[in-house]
Amino acid sequence: MRLVVKFGGTSLAAAKEIREVAKFVGDIGKKNQVVVVCSAVNDVTDQLLDISGFVQKGNKDAAKAQLAKLKKQHMQLARESVLGAKTRKQLLQKLDSDLAELEGLLHGMSLLGEVTPRSLDYLISFGERLSIAIVSHAIIDLRGRSVALTGKEVGIVTDSNFGSSKPLMDTTRLRVSAKLDPMLSKKIIPVIGGFAGADQHGHITTFGRGGSDYTATIIASCIRADEVWLMSDVDGLMTADPKMVKDARVIPEVSYVEAMEMALFGAKQIHPRSFEPLLSKKIPMRIRNSFNVDNPGTLVTADPSEETMRTVKCVSVIRHNGLIDMRGGSMVGAPGTAATIFSTLAKAGINIMMISQSPSESSITIVVKKHDLDRAVNTLEMNLLGKMIKKIDVTTDVSIIALIGSGMRGTVGVASKVFGAAARNEVNVVMIAQGSSELNLAFVVKDSDCQAAMQALHDEFELAST
Repeated sequence: MRLVVKFGGTSLAAAKEIREVAKFVGDIGKKNQVVVVCSAVNDVTDQLLDISGFVQKGNKDAAKAQLAKLKKQHMQLARESVLGAKTRKQLLQKLDSDLAELEGLLHGMSLLGEVTPRSLDYLISFGERLSIAIVSHAIIDLRGRSVALTGKEVGIVTDSNFGSSKPLMDTTRLRVSAKLDPMLSKKIIPVIGGFAGADQHGHITTFGRGGSDYTATIIASCIRADEVWLMSDVDGLMTADPKMVKDARVIPEVSYVEAMEMALFGAKQIHPRSFEPLLSKKIPMRIRNSFNVDNPGTLVTADPSEETMRTVKCVSVIRHNGLIDMRGGSMVGAPGTAATIFSTLAKAGINIMMISQSPSESSITIVVKKHDLDRAVNTLEMNLLGKMIKKIDVTTDVSIIALIGSGMRGTVGVASKVFGAAARNEVNVVMIAQGSSELNLAFVVKDSDCQAAMQALHDEFELAST
């Protein structure tokens, strides 16, 4: 098989884990062609973001101290992960070179006293640059053949939307396949830095948080992989958040569309855009645990088997949001009311997560992230209150609970079971939304009722027996 295997930061947090990763990759590489994609070592991206924050505040000493801590951490990881003297020496030289470049970048940013989107992408891409060097040399240390490549070096070309770039797939496909196909035919294991590529001018760009998953699926599409494995610290996609529902279980198989919904509704194991490159090629994805490699995890596929088509697959939640209810008689029958509200909020950079409108057209209710709530209310009050909108009511600390499952489509009585279970547990439903696809049913409750509602629904649909 031709496999793309992505390892998250928690899988690379210590030397012991890195050696386990190298051994696992070496073992599967004996019978398969393997491409490895790595995130930065656990918490390193956050440390680099802290450095950018210190630069913006003009605190050079704090930025230098954080960089020194980062250097010490990676040098220690390198010494403990690679035992052979020759390979270790090569690795330490490589890290010295990369860290000197990072130090030079930091010096330039400190002199300017500002962090641009372009320089920030360049800065935070170093997390992956450092981790791939260590992982690649750990594979070589165990008698494997490996090469470390950044997203730019492997040929991932993106637009120039720094911080949230998108790949230019036609160009990327040509460059990546030309780079990797000869390596794979020679049984060399490329270790590629996730999260980043480069635009057509060669400037480093990033895909946003969690973007290493996206890198893995882009690579898989380019080399026509048989499967993508996302290795993290969980056994797979769960029927609910195990921190909130005591008997949550791993889901053995889901469709692409179900997994996309789960990603959008807070399944942290997947970047929501990761599926785009896989869809046309129908490449299956497995979500697995690098600390429990005997578990097959969750298979994400275009055509799930009949026995896995349950009515509801999982209960997901997005916590700590704000709800805004807007009312006014002048909204009734007035074309463009919703467009005016949404465009006003869009100009203020506020993302609307959920919408509900009564058929009377006299009210529109929206849900936004809690940190956007004050800004959203202020924007609406300044621009529309007293004109189109007569009254604004705000509810803080609400949770969106979503039931996801393609088996809900056309099944009678799902909503009845949902709201019956909520009522029996004295949970008040504040707002409801369901699309015509019937793939998910979402509703809003007070945050204090969130855990009770999730457990009740998990029990009602017998998800513990998955």
